[in-house]
Amino acid sequence: MKDFKKYYLIPAPPEEVYQALTTEATIRLWTGDEVEFIAMPNTEFSMWDGSIVGRNISFEKGKQIVQEWFFGDENADAPSIVTLKLHHDKKGTSLEVRHTNIPDEAYEEIADGWTESYIADLIDFYTEE
Repeated sequence: MKDFKKYYLIPAPPEEVYQALTTEATIRLWTGDEVEFIAMPNTEFSMWDGSIVGRNISFEKGKQIVQEWFFGDENADAPSIVTLKLHHDKKGTSLEVRHTNIPDEAYEEIADGWTESYIADLIDFYTEE
């Protein structure tokens, strides 16, 4: 199992980024795919037509989201936890992504996916005109 941690700059205030990460209709807008999401602890979610599935653990409005991402039986002993922390930055939001217990064989795809899909789509949402 491996861990991933990286900071990204999102060109919008933390309150807006938090809304974009926790509102089903808005998630659908920036991902362009089917989404099932309710911003409540202990609810399961699905994004990118089921490519990402998991369970919401906790929310701190405008500041933090904690989720468990499912990888089948591979993470049964040690849950794969995603923590998204939003920090105010003079250019918008510094989004800290920490993803723990990623199965070794999925690490490269997950790490690339954070940067090239998840975060890239979120940044595009705020920069497209």
